[in-house]
Amino acid sequence: MIGTTPHPPRSPPVPPTPGDSRAAANAASVLRAVLTHGPLARSDIPKLCGLSPAAVSRQTTALLRAGLLHERPETEPHAAATGPGRPRIPLDLHTGPLGGPLAAGLHIGVPASTFSLVDLRGRVLARRAFPHAGRSPGSLPADIAAELGRFLDASNPAGRPLLGVGAALGGWVRPADGTVVRHDALGWRDLPLAAELSDRLGLPVSVDNHARAVAHAEILFGRPEARSSLLHLFIGNVVDAAFGIEGTVHQGPEAAAGDVAHLPVPGSRTPCACGRTGCLQATASDGVLGAEAVRRGIVPEPADNAVNLLVDAAATGDPRADRLLRERARTVGRAAALLLDVFNPAVMVVAELASILHDGYLDEIRAAAGDQDRYGRRIVAPQAGPAVLPVASATVLLAPLFRDPSRLT
Repeated sequence: MIGTTPHPPRSPPVPPTPGDSRAAANAASVLRAVLTHGPLARSDIPKLCGLSPAAVSRQTTALLRAGLLHERPETEPHAAATGPGRPRIPLDLHTGPLGGPLAAGLHIGVPASTFSLVDLRGRVLARRAFPHAGRSPGSLPADIAAELGRFLDASNPAGRPLLGVGAALGGWVRPADGTVVRHDALGWRDLPLAAELSDRLGLPVSVDNHARAVAHAEILFGRPEARSSLLHLFIGNVVDAAFGIEGTVHQGPEAAAGDVAHLPVPGSRTPCACGRTGCLQATASDGVLGAEAVRRGIVPEPADNAVNLLVDAAATGDPRADRLLRERARTVGRAAALLLDVFNPAVMVVAELASILHDGYLDEIRAAAGDQDRYGRRIVAPQAGPAVLPVASATVLLAPLFRDPSRLT
């Protein structure tokens, strides 16, 4: 195990209820009801999730025993006014500062990784960046595991139970076995990332593509309409997308869905390494944006945080920075329009840093997508804002838990 102190114990799994073959689904239904509407009295849960009071009682008892729920120390306001009998003690997700399980998040970007600790409501309690400069792709998983272990030891002094690690990154990722099938920017091929990290950390590790991870986070913690249908477009050093319907994020055969790097952008003539022109990643990625900022003299040299530098420069009145960010926003909007025409989702989440940090660039994306009466405000920024990737990576672990609380071993 990495680190100087043992990691805290994981919460025990929710045991199946004897004689009830739907126990896992019922437990998930109760857990989601408390996530969405909690804190709740037990008597309020049946009408929210369509279960009998007896089934709710069984599942809340199991979820309490597992440490996923807890009874709030205070009773509901005016509990005495409800009549004689036992006071209505609210149930909530176990997220208090002195207890309750946590999920570790790991987002592996190209220039750096981001570590996080996240509670059951998707709130980031700690985070840290880990630059990749000077590290070879071959040694990077071991380096990440060592530093992540130190982060976990230092960031959880109360010793709250750690459920495991959710890891998210770009490229083609197969979540069933945690394999990075292909990540061109990092030079990884068929890398068993989940197994390698788990062996070094002594913790369960789940891995998924970061576009799907953001989609899962929006469905779990974001706007209610995202549970109906959701399209997510991620614009960073890597460009990809994800689609969810009825609360399920599509993977496709071998989990290869979401590769939109070579989606043609209307009006773009930018050359791409594939030999064509106008591909989305070659036109709008962070690396391309940073290089263009250097060419125009807005920043003196290439930087991993080029988008942040441009947003800061625009905020201080540099019209060149503002113009470049708006140009990219319009490019992203034109690409978004193509995807919107195909999928017509209830909500489209665009994870593009400038538009997350400044609403004006999100409005530029919306305008470039066109047909405002049809799409309009359906184009939104991630619910978690600048914390989108720390939350999304932890959600790689948390989303399966909320689907089936009995799956943790």
